Amino acid sequence: MSSDATYLADGLLALADRGAGVPLRELALVGLTAAIITYFATGPVRVLATRLGAVAYPRERDVHVTPTPRMGGLAMFLGVITAVFLASQLPALTRGFVYSSGMPAVLVAGAVIMGIGLIDDRWGLDALTKFAGQITAASVLVTMGVAWSVLYIPIGGVGTIVLDQASSILLTLALTVSVVNAMNFVDGLDGLAAGLGLITALAICMFSVGLLRDHGGDVLFYPPAVISVVLAGACLGFLPHNFHRAKIFMGDSGSMLIGLMLSAASTTAAGPVSQNAYGARDVFVLLSPFLLVAAVIFVPMLDLLLAIVRRTRAGRSAFSPDKMHLHHRLLQIGHSHRRVVLLIYLWVGIVAFGAASTIFFRPRDTAAVMLGAIVVAGIATAIPLLRRGDEYYDEE
Repeated sequence: MSSDATYLADGLLALADRGAGVPLRELALVGLTAAIITYFATGPVRVLATRLGAVAYPRERDVHVTPTPRMGGLAMFLGVITAVFLASQLPALTRGFVYSSGMPAVLVAGAVIMGIGLIDDRWGLDALTKFAGQITAASVLVTMGVAWSVLYIPIGGVGTIVLDQASSILLTLALTVSVVNAMNFVDGLDGLAAGLGLITALAICMFSVGLLRDHGGDVLFYPPAVISVVLAGACLGFLPHNFHRAKIFMGDSGSMLIGLMLSAASTTAAGPVSQNAYGARDVFVLLSPFLLVAAVIFVPMLDLLLAIVRRTRAGRSAFSPDKMHLHHRLLQIGHSHRRVVLLIYLWVGIVAFGAASTIFFRPRDTAAVMLGAIVVAGIATAIPLLRRGDEYYDEE
């Protein structure tokens, strides 16, 4: 067994001896609770959405072909509320609520984003009103103490910058709104947003558990661990209802909730990391919270940039709808609906777990595994094109 693998195994075995410092069983129970509540709440929410008329009817650019209820985010939020309440009652997790406002902040900000999302799911909101709601929810996080306090820049000898209040507020608002809109933007295929939320939340949870282990169970790392495991549970509970062919959509209420919680989890994981605690891995560990945010937004941001270039070159508005998004193109080259979703899972998982694994493994080992995974993902993405090439040569 390699030294890194031994280090990881010894660390994980030692977690149980840290007592409340690294409460793996309690975190698992909280995540399972979120999953169960969300799963069983989704059916009644589906009935409610149908009765209220919160239904997505197929449009020309949509992939789904039958009217489908929205408002699935409400079921997810019920799972989140229940799981966070349970966490606040468990002795091993209680002190995380005493010394940090991260988890209550997520509930209050989540309620704001949920209200905006549910209204949009039922009646529709213009972009400006929705944006104002997102800013309000992000402001709640900042007001209740969830904000980026340091920024690590590994170039030019800059190092770690302690942010002043204005910079902290602006950075937190910008990143939170970006992640919220990224999740909203990517919610175009059955199971895509829920799966990406699950993958990224699990990566943040993995990173947070490593931080808890390496910082002696410091209570400052409880919020990212709890927030991420609760979100992972809610996404897991919703996914069976939402995977192709979906019985219900999460709607803006769900996608924006996922974005808000991912942003909050990354933010709370970034500030308290001890510098010089990881030797040669310091740079990568300090950058990991930013890379976890990047894992969430890189697919939708790439899609958005390509769309802007494509539409402006064609002389159209940059925000005019079309059927040339990344998922549309993957469908057009021959991938099935489910395979497109799984491919995007794979690409995001490579970035997310690659970032999270820096806390357990040496950078060169992580890079080697990521490179191999990228090659596999690239081949899997190109399979329909490769098959077409084989068919062409067979015909010749």
